[in-house]
Amino acid sequence: MVWIPGGEFSMGSDAACENLCGLPGVTRDALPIHRVYVDGFWMDKTDVTNERFQEFVNATGYVTIAERAPTQEEFPTAPPENLVAGSTVFTPTPGPVPLNNHFQWWRYQHGANWRHPEGPGTDLRGKEKYPVVHIAYPDAVAYAKWAGKRLPTEAEWEFAARGALSGKTYAWGDDLHPGGKWMANIYQGQFPVKDTGEDGFAGIAPVAQFPPNGYGLYDMAGNVWQWCSDWYRRDYYEQLAAAGGIARNPQGPETPFDPLEPTEKKRVHRGGSFLCTDQYCTRYMVGTRGKGEITTGSNHLGFRCVKGGAA
Repeated sequence: MVWIPGGEFSMGSDAACENLCGLPGVTRDALPIHRVYVDGFWMDKTDVTNERFQEFVNATGYVTIAERAPTQEEFPTAPPENLVAGSTVFTPTPGPVPLNNHFQWWRYQHGANWRHPEGPGTDLRGKEKYPVVHIAYPDAVAYAKWAGKRLPTEAEWEFAARGALSGKTYAWGDDLHPGGKWMANIYQGQFPVKDTGEDGFAGIAPVAQFPPNGYGLYDMAGNVWQWCSDWYRRDYYEQLAAAGGIARNPQGPETPFDPLEPTEKKRVHRGGSFLCTDQYCTRYMVGTRGKGEITTGSNHLGFRCVKGGAA
């Protein structure tokens, strides 16, 4: 872990664009930019890796949500043959497609979980240093509790990701690839057809393959999304700004609400992933936000932990 000194900063992003995950205006959930103070805390240098998660499972016998078969009680209208353990996996399309329907490149894969990231027949051999994926929110919380840590608040995460740089577009500055050098594992090529891997990796990468930010943290943009402890509300920043003054150690809203899926309980994701591209999802920009239903994982979603602080 590394020490994050805490302090005051401007939280959010005005880098709104209409191509963010095919949903016009969705980046507006990172506005208005508002002043926030966070106490100092410790943060994992990298995302939790497969080998560290394996230690947790070996010690506790924990079974992740993706490894458990859904029940008829949870999904009363689902046919029994669909109640099979699994998770969501990205699948490239054979050719260009309109980017307004993400179901074209995501599939529910029976047998996909952290041990089998792409489904049956895949495993973790040689991937010990890769970030663990297919982690739902309760899985991340369980690991953090075992490790004597917790998940970061969204404010802590963004403060740490900025690495003491003020008002920059990315965790390393304002240029996406300064001097022609890629600073994060994101998507090159035509999305969602083929990741050409110009940054050195087509798909997920091991942790710490790119330079750390100013606090010594790796992969605070790209590679895999990271869970935060806050409930997701699109209007939360508006609430903080309306309260006036400086928000001190904000813990997120008391309840979740996403107007696009009002019945889903979502927590905040941060950082973007290896699937982010300026063609579709630019949330490797440091102030932008993501979100996810708490019992849902995928092969581009992981987490890191923090310790101490005010949460």
